[in-house]
Amino acid sequence: MRGLMMDRPLMISQIIEYAAASYPEQEIVSRTPEGGLHRYNYEDAAKRSRQLANALKSLGVQAGDRIATVAWNTYRHLELYYAVSGIGAICHTINPRLPVEQFGYIVNHAKDQYIFLDLTFVPLLEKLQGLFEGVKGYVVMTDRAHMPETSLPNVMCYEELVGEQSDEMAWPEFDEHTASSLCYTSGTTGNPKGVLYSHRSTLLHAFSVLTIPGMNLGEEGAVLPVVPMFHVNAWGVPYFAPMVGAKIVFPGPKLDGESLAELINNEGVTEAWGVPTVWLGLLGHMRKTEQKFTSLKRVLIGGSAAPRAMMREFQEKYGVEGLQGWGMTEMSPIGTVSMIRPKDADLPLDRQFDIKAKQGRAVFGVEMKIVNDDGQALPRDGKSFGELLVRGPAIISGYYENPEASAKAFDSEGWFRTGDVSKIDPEGYMEIVDRTKDVIKSGGEWISSIDLENEAVGHPEIAEAAVIAVHHPKWDERPLLVVVREPDSQLGKQGVIDYLSQRVAKWWLPDDVVFVDELPHGATGKLQKAKLREQFKDYSLPEVGG
Repeated sequence: MRGLMMDRPLMISQIIEYAAASYPEQEIVSRTPEGGLHRYNYEDAAKRSRQLANALKSLGVQAGDRIATVAWNTYRHLELYYAVSGIGAICHTINPRLPVEQFGYIVNHAKDQYIFLDLTFVPLLEKLQGLFEGVKGYVVMTDRAHMPETSLPNVMCYEELVGEQSDEMAWPEFDEHTASSLCYTSGTTGNPKGVLYSHRSTLLHAFSVLTIPGMNLGEEGAVLPVVPMFHVNAWGVPYFAPMVGAKIVFPGPKLDGESLAELINNEGVTEAWGVPTVWLGLLGHMRKTEQKFTSLKRVLIGGSAAPRAMMREFQEKYGVEGLQGWGMTEMSPIGTVSMIRPKDADLPLDRQFDIKAKQGRAVFGVEMKIVNDDGQALPRDGKSFGELLVRGPAIISGYYENPEASAKAFDSEGWFRTGDVSKIDPEGYMEIVDRTKDVIKSGGEWISSIDLENEAVGHPEIAEAAVIAVHHPKWDERPLLVVVREPDSQLGKQGVIDYLSQRVAKWWLPDDVVFVDELPHGATGKLQKAKLREQFKDYSLPEVGG
C-alpha cells in the first residue's frame, strides 16, 4: 500500500528559490578574479540564476546537454550551479589543475557543449582548445570592461549574456533521478572516471550534511568553502547553505593564508571547509602575524587525513574546533565526520584528539562495512580491519560511460569498493588504516603509512611527510619516510627517528628518511604516492647496501 502523499520531485532549483523567499537579504560575498569583493543576496542570486537559465536556452542548450565550468568559487559559479541543473542540463565542473591530456579527455568524454571560464583560465583554454572536439563556444565569466583579447572561437561575455535576459522563468519539473552535475575523479592511473550526480542525490546529500550533530549551521552562520566548486560540488556547501540561510563567503582565486585570514575575520566566517594544505598555509600566516580569529568556530578538514598536530593547534591556540571529514567523489562526497559526542566532552584533550584522529561516524544515508579478502564482513570491534565498502542514495551505482571501471567498483551485493583499508569501532567510528595500494606489508604484518605520516608531521620542524614501501630482501617491504622540512630547519635523519621512536612501535620505524624540497600533489591537492613510488622504485635502503 502506497502512502497518500504528494509525489513532488526533489529539484535543485527549489533550493535557490526557497533561499530567495525565506532568506532574501542574506549575503553572498565573493572575492572576484577581477579584484575586490562582490556582494549580493539570495534574492539577487535567484534572479540572476533565472536570467542565466534563459540565456542558456537562447544558446540552444537542451535537457541532458553537458555545460562545462572552469572557474573559482564565486557568485557567478554559484549561478551556473543552479541555472544549468535547473533547466535539466548537466553542470560539468572541471579541475583546471588537471594534466593537459586528462583535461582534453574529460571535455571530449563528457561531450561538453559550452565552456564557462573565469578570466584566470583564458590562457589555459587558449592552449587547450585544439584538443576539444565538440565545444560550440566559450563564455568568459566577467563584464565587458574586463573582457580580454582572446583567440577562443565564438567567445561571449558572461555579464552581457545574462544581462540581456529576463529574470522571469518558471523552473521546469522533471524526474528527480535526472542527472544534474558531473565530476571526474582525478585518478593517479588511467583516465579520470565520471561521477554523474542526480537532483535527488544532490538534495539528499545536502540534507545528510545538515544532520551532522553539533554543526548547528543556520542563518546566524557564515560558511567559507575553500574546497573548490570545480571538484565535488565544494562538498555540498552551495546546496546546503542556502537551505538554512547561512551566509556564504567565496574566496575566489586567492587561497593564501593572508587572504583567507582577512576574509574570515572581516566577514564573520564561523565555518571554513578545506583540505590540509590550505589550513597549513593559514596557520603559518597566523603564527607569523600573531593574529587571532574573531569569529571562526570550526574548520572541517578533508581531502586527506587531518594531522593531529593541526587539529591541536587550531583548538589550543585559537579556540577553533578542527574536525576531520572523509568522503569520495563517488559519495557526493561526504561520508563521515569525526566529532566529539556530548558524553565524551569531559574527556582529557589527548583522548578527545584520539577520537578526532579517526575519520568519524557515518552521516545519515551512508552505510559502511569492512570485508576481508574473501568479501566476508568483519566485526565492528575497532581491531579488525579490511577493505571499506559503502552504499547509500548519494553514492554512485556506476561510472559515466565507463562499464569496465564500473564492473570493478562494486561487490556482488552492489556495495561500492572505496579502496580504503579501515576498521570500525563499536560506536561506529571509522578509521582508515591505509589505502589498499599504500599499505606496507612487512614480514606479513601491516604498517599504516597514514599513521606514520601523521606522527611525523607532529614534529615542529616537519612541514609535510609521506611514507611509501620500498623493497627489502628479508621483510619484502619496509617504510621509507620522505620529508619536507620547515624553512630554515636543519633537522636530520636521526632527529626524525628519535622523535618517532617515542611514538610508534619499533618495527614501524622507517628504515630511512629522505629530505626533499616538495612532495608531488595531484590536481585536488592530494599527495600522489604513485609518483613517489616511481621516483624511489630502485631505492636501496642503507642496511641493504644502498
